[in-house]
Amino acid sequence: MGNPSLHSIHVHPLKAARGFAPEEAVVEPWGLAGDRRWVLVDDSGKVITQRPHPRMALAAAGLEPGGGVVLSAPGREPLTVAVPGPAPTVTVEIWQDKVEAVPADAAAHAWFSDYLGVPVRLVHLDDPATRRPVDPEFARPGETVSFADGFPLLLTTLGSLDALNSLIAHGDHPEEGPLPMSRFRPNVVVDGTEGWAEDGWRRVAIGEVTFRVAKMCGRCVVTTTDQDTAQRGREPLRTLARHRRFGDRLVFGQNLVPESGGTVRIGDPVRVLE
Repeated sequence: MGNPSLHSIHVHPLKAARGFAPEEAVVEPWGLAGDRRWVLVDDSGKVITQRPHPRMALAAAGLEPGGGVVLSAPGREPLTVAVPGPAPTVTVEIWQDKVEAVPADAAAHAWFSDYLGVPVRLVHLDDPATRRPVDPEFARPGETVSFADGFPLLLTTLGSLDALNSLIAHGDHPEEGPLPMSRFRPNVVVDGTEGWAEDGWRRVAIGEVTFRVAKMCGRCVVTTTDQDTAQRGREPLRTLARHRRFGDRLVFGQNLVPESGGTVRIGDPVRVLE
């Protein structure tokens, strides 16, 4: 293979919604600037994702200067939501974590409640430097994360996507492939590697920024959701279960924690440091 490089960058301002693909992005300690700083919660404060609500895939959130978002979805007029000012926080339950966040205004709650057909609230992570520590089993003191599933960034490679699609093509239901990378909702996508090369990475540099590889990414039912139609199939979980099972996890991609700040850009060289 050639020299690995950064193929694409993906920022998802609202967890579980469609994001955008900039040419470059600032790397903050808790993830790419603007990534997953907003989330929807139900009446009890639990996070709303594509797992029970696949139509979240069809909603999109664009990033405004200052961190606000422009929401869009089929059948809805776009809505611009500003970062809420200082206000009492609400408790958000995201997996095993309880995180304080600030609610958006009532118009945002109503917009998304009407779209999903269930009562939801839109909330903003106002202080990512202190609100949510990374899983201490994999973290160093002081490391924090946004509303991402567990780690600041997710890295995937085109080589591994090609390898996975080859496995699907030679499986029992080739008609479900090939799958696009959007199924995996990564932050950074690397080109120029062999399939599954990232399994052995421990530290990497993308351009000027260095990262620790924290752990492999276990995948869930969201990967079976077509991000353009919200329809679900059985791939890639069926193929991952046959070929990429590590313990109780079906693995695709690696979770990263930044070791330094800076800006990553499409075309940046990717170097494996360990």
